[in-house]
Amino acid sequence: MSLRFPLSLVVMLLSCALAPPVAAQTRIGAIATNFRWFGPDDRVVVERFDDPKIPNVSCYLSRAETGGVKGGLGLAEDPSRFSIACRATGPVTIPPDLPKQEIVAFASASLFFKTFQIHRLVDRQRGVLLYTVISTRLIKGSPFNAISAVATRVP
Repeated sequence: MSLRFPLSLVVMLLSCALAPPVAAQTRIGAIATNFRWFGPDDRVVVERFDDPKIPNVSCYLSRAETGGVKGGLGLAEDPSRFSIACRATGPVTIPPDLPKQEIVAFASASLFFKTFQIHRLVDRQRGVLLYTVISTRLIKGSPFNAISAVATRVP
């Protein structure tokens, strides 16, 4: 008797095992945008992601979430529509060993293959942390993106 694993299961297990440590997300709320007769309504979801390496920085991500029967079962693919706003909630300093670019958080946008990733970039010359959210797929990502900046010092 041989065991056969679907490719999607293997990819999911590998992506979970190889994923970098990310910030915990907190769902702030959701706003219904489109009524569905069957299943939950389409909505805009607002989540907070705290930067795991930079104390006092929180990013708020709003993104579209597909409802309906597929959405209710977790089988729908959410559209690549999102916005990000990052804020300093206290004093912010850039650690000297902080990488120039790093993935700090992600949210799933489909059952297996699509995620929204929040990347942190560092502009040491200006003392600014840049956060960009992008949509990715296993094979092909999306050009849609959004950016937010957090100053660490006032000139």
